[in-house]
Amino acid sequence: MNFPKIGGAGWTAPTPPDDQVAKGPDAWQSTRAQTQVARDEEAYLETEQKDIGRLVGDHLRELFVTCDAGPAMQQQFEHLNPEFIAIHDVATRTSRKLLAGIAAASKGAVQRLVIRRQGYGNTLATLEFVELPTAEGQALRIYSTEADADTTSRHALARTLLGFSTLGVILVGDVPGHSITGIFKPLHDDMITGPWPNRNLLLLPLSTANALVTQGMELGRGTGVNVRTTPQVARPADAWNFISSTWGRLRQEIRAGTAPAAGSQSTGSYGAQPSGAAATRQSSFAPQMAPGALQRSAQDPVQRPTAPLPLRPMPSVPSRSSREAAARDPLTRYVQQLSELTGMVSVCVFEVASGNHLVHAGASPGPEDLAIHGSDLLAAMLNTSRTLGLGHALPEAAITLGSHHLVLRAVPKHPGLAIHAVLDKTHANLTLARLQIMRMDALFDEAGNTKL
Repeated sequence: MNFPKIGGAGWTAPTPPDDQVAKGPDAWQSTRAQTQVARDEEAYLETEQKDIGRLVGDHLRELFVTCDAGPAMQQQFEHLNPEFIAIHDVATRTSRKLLAGIAAASKGAVQRLVIRRQGYGNTLATLEFVELPTAEGQALRIYSTEADADTTSRHALARTLLGFSTLGVILVGDVPGHSITGIFKPLHDDMITGPWPNRNLLLLPLSTANALVTQGMELGRGTGVNVRTTPQVARPADAWNFISSTWGRLRQEIRAGTAPAAGSQSTGSYGAQPSGAAATRQSSFAPQMAPGALQRSAQDPVQRPTAPLPLRPMPSVPSRSSREAAARDPLTRYVQQLSELTGMVSVCVFEVASGNHLVHAGASPGPEDLAIHGSDLLAAMLNTSRTLGLGHALPEAAITLGSHHLVLRAVPKHPGLAIHAVLDKTHANLTLARLQIMRMDALFDEAGNTKL
């Protein structure tokens, strides 16, 4: 298996060149002269439609659609039947950074697919991807499911990309053990209800992998999907090694007609790498890089790059001392204990005025979304209270949605700070959860006494 060498300890994405950054309306204006509307659907699909979207600039493609972004991509996948890899985030935001690292290692660039509304030109969604050449003379496209779009379109695109990919990769961050089943349940439901032609998922835990192995087996149960779980990955090189080796093995099995039976589970079997003739056969199906960007396997130490490529995507695993230091911080300890409440999915402490997040624990929604929308909700309620002459105190709210509860509340003894918590409605009792949250106010009394 040939793959780009990815080194370093931190997930820091390279800054894209200026010509890749969209600058508001000007980015749309610059494509007008290059964009033509086909007379009918067949003409559009026949001309230059062996790929998704039309190339309108450096590393930029456009796709004009008449429906929402998710169904539009599904139509493209069903029509063109491409082979691609989709990388999805759960309780982390590293897929885009991994794409940037792969692009840098292969001396390529991260590309963008802009999905626009036909006849209007307004942007519905933007997807990022990289393309790697293979020995078969084709380009392998790797998408991140982290789309720039509204919440509904983002979820629909993630479901479509994972469901129609040849290999779906799920990067899993630090998820509390009690909430991991609830987090993966929507994905399991999507796999059952379909359409879900993808038959291969790869789970990459960025923290402890113990609970994820069991969850991976449950995720594939009754779906016909092969779910593999790797050991914990703490470096970008490990993540890419697992992805590229799995892809090469999958392509070899498909060509040889020896793909594993649908629904079988495989966990943790990634320690050994093929060697000799098997490695040669596998590498022919793997992404091919420029000679200077190749990282050889341990069995073939002859040709290695003289210097590592400058990528530092994945964070190192926190040491025991750093975890203990964080546990001594009252806000961190407060959020950690909140995350352990039954049914808690995600919780964040944020600054009410600025919408900046300070401490977060749990899965999706992420800290940025919780902080921004929590600040907006509190501002709206506070404005209503002032308008009605009911006071200026920071409001407290408990909101019930279709399948979740939201709790917004000021942080005791921390003026200007509030929490935004999301609880799974099927596992959490809202009244009990609010009482448990209020009881945790005592943590700050203990912290104050300790300082004295």
